[in-house]
Amino acid sequence: MRAAPTILHLDMDAFYASVEQASKPSLRGKAVIVGGLGPRGVVATASYEARRFGVHSAMPMAQARRLCPNGAYLIPRFTLYRQVSDVVMALLRELSPLVEPLSLDEAFVDLEAGGVAFDSSAARAAGERLRADIRAATGLSGSVGLAGSKMLAKVASEEAKPAGLLLIEPGTERELLAPMSVRTLPGVGPATGEHLRRAGITTVGDLAEAGEDELVRMLGRSHGVGLYRMALGIDERPVVAERDAKSVSVEDTFDVDLHDRVRIRTEVQRLADRCVQRLRGSGHSGRTIVLKVRRYDFSTLTRSETLRGPTDDSSVVREAAARLLEGVDTTGGVRLLGVGVTGLADYTQEDLFAQSLTADPAHGGAGESAGPEGAAETGAAGGAGGAVAGPVEGVEGAEPSGGPGGPEAAPERSWGAGSDVRHAVYGPGWVQGSGVGRVTVRFEQPGSQPGRVRTFRVDDPELEPSDPLPLVGEEPPAGGLLSS
Repeated sequence: MRAAPTILHLDMDAFYASVEQASKPSLRGKAVIVGGLGPRGVVATASYEARRFGVHSAMPMAQARRLCPNGAYLIPRFTLYRQVSDVVMALLRELSPLVEPLSLDEAFVDLEAGGVAFDSSAARAAGERLRADIRAATGLSGSVGLAGSKMLAKVASEEAKPAGLLLIEPGTERELLAPMSVRTLPGVGPATGEHLRRAGITTVGDLAEAGEDELVRMLGRSHGVGLYRMALGIDERPVVAERDAKSVSVEDTFDVDLHDRVRIRTEVQRLADRCVQRLRGSGHSGRTIVLKVRRYDFSTLTRSETLRGPTDDSSVVREAAARLLEGVDTTGGVRLLGVGVTGLADYTQEDLFAQSLTADPAHGGAGESAGPEGAAETGAAGGAGGAVAGPVEGVEGAEPSGGPGGPEAAPERSWGAGSDVRHAVYGPGWVQGSGVGRVTVRFEQPGSQPGRVRTFRVDDPELEPSDPLPLVGEEPPAGGLLSS
């Protein structure tokens, strides 16, 4: 525990939704919900305007639509979110070499390690300067917490939301924490919170009064001791610049349960390929392949196989995933599939046995029915996929195709709500919605006035997908937006 509040926690405000509002001028000040748009999609982030209707993260999208029927429902654009996150993280690293990212929009910073602050006044000045720099560089707001420990800094940033700064002076921790809900503390989820509530413990102050022995009796030694120390405001964890990834995984939830065994196998192959792409992108290889299957009745099965050495070979991962699938009963239907790799390493060791299986035409395992590259992308996945940092992903860029085992038909062009487009005449815009062979586009861009709307055929040759535009730094070209 530090004698000065020199640990900073930054949490960007409603990050995905705020990026969408900054990118789309017509959505500023309006309810925006980002997530999977299929029947089984979930909310990734809701703007503060949407939260007033009761919409929150991890809520089923169908429930969000009932609560906020007039909100703007958009698919995530992770390419843009990562670009904005990179800008924010670069600003944090200007403050200190010790930056511990927790996700795209959240991180701890050790201000002492950067020589930026050694007392309260300097820490507050650094926090205010950071918020101003983020606003200038991205147009977005972030909330900052400052304290003598990571736990308290995170509590402070949460209390400062939205767009605020809270500094907790050392020595005031217990007084500040006492009236807060036990759910404020890390490690107290719904189950632990309910267990404590039944024992009459609802606030952090109640936890401190219960004493260490009572909490150990209720929750076990490790959890009980840890919660008691946190209730006293004690947290000695350092800010760690490098956090080793423990796993890489992807998963998709399907709008309609899958029953066809060939289709299920094809989806597993597709997920294995996506998982390997992320594995290589993170600079790792892995030794243990994991298959996740959630069945029609919400029961979830996981199966794993450990290879003789780490690999980043897609054929090896596909082989292993196919073998694991053979041991899973999918009768009745499958609503979610996932493929992951654990036991990560920084080197690979070819699995010659698996390679020989792939080359053996008599082997009926992975790859046999996957078809051409990309043919398994069906567009049925309306849910979210996991990654090292865990935010929902995998709902953008799905391309419909012909069914497995048959000739691939020319697909109708698909336009996800919120995706970027460019028209040869009207310039950049974004998809408001599509259906019955039509796509509606609003032509506007960051920094412009709210734009006009036009509707086109989905196969209009002058309309094409586009990369996201930067939120700050480019002025809209004169005459580049619809003005009449």
